[in-house]
Amino acid sequence: MTGPVRAVVFDLDGVLVDSFGVMRQAFEAAYAEVVGDGAAPFAEYNRHLGRYFPDIMRIMGLPLAMEEPFVRESYRLAHLVRVFPGVQEVLTALRENGFGLAVATGKSGPRARSLLERLELLRLFDHVLGSDEVAHPKPAPDIVRRAMSLLDARAEETIMIGDAVTDLQSARGAGVTAVAALWGETDEAALLAAGPDVTLRKPEDLLEWLESGRVELSQ
Repeated sequence: MTGPVRAVVFDLDGVLVDSFGVMRQAFEAAYAEVVGDGAAPFAEYNRHLGRYFPDIMRIMGLPLAMEEPFVRESYRLAHLVRVFPGVQEVLTALRENGFGLAVATGKSGPRARSLLERLELLRLFDHVLGSDEVAHPKPAPDIVRRAMSLLDARAEETIMIGDAVTDLQSARGAGVTAVAALWGETDEAALLAAGPDVTLRKPEDLLEWLESGRVELSQ
């Protein structure tokens, strides 16, 4: 980076919130309802996390009709989603220090904002963007560029934090620093192989890096 960070863009699932269990239940319920008998291919679905749900269905060759029950079950089970330890404190510190904060998620905007409101995190963000609110969802750079525009920040002043390869690709396409979050149930090997600019092992590492640059830099 050539200048100080002014804007931080976060992915949602696996970075701010632990929603993996809910995702699994919602996917399995949608698969059973629309496709029928047999094991739901959640492991394959998991490899595409970060993308918009309809895009994942197209990649996997599954019916787009799975979206409705998946979203329905996700809302029904939303009370089971938890904020990762340290996240609220980190977000509060960033706001108090004047950083612009945005969410850029594979979820739809309304679903992301509903979840963040339930978890009392929505007030900490300047903007929350969903994949249905840009022309091209991740791994395209559109959603990160839109966040930068809303935050009035240049690429060299912005970082994007995600737990999926698609997040890093979106960050790179937008010309911002790509930061890997490793505290969730991510495929760490795949994420590191994608060559993030910075790796964070816990949310608090973000503050340490911003203050001193001592966080582990990816090789």
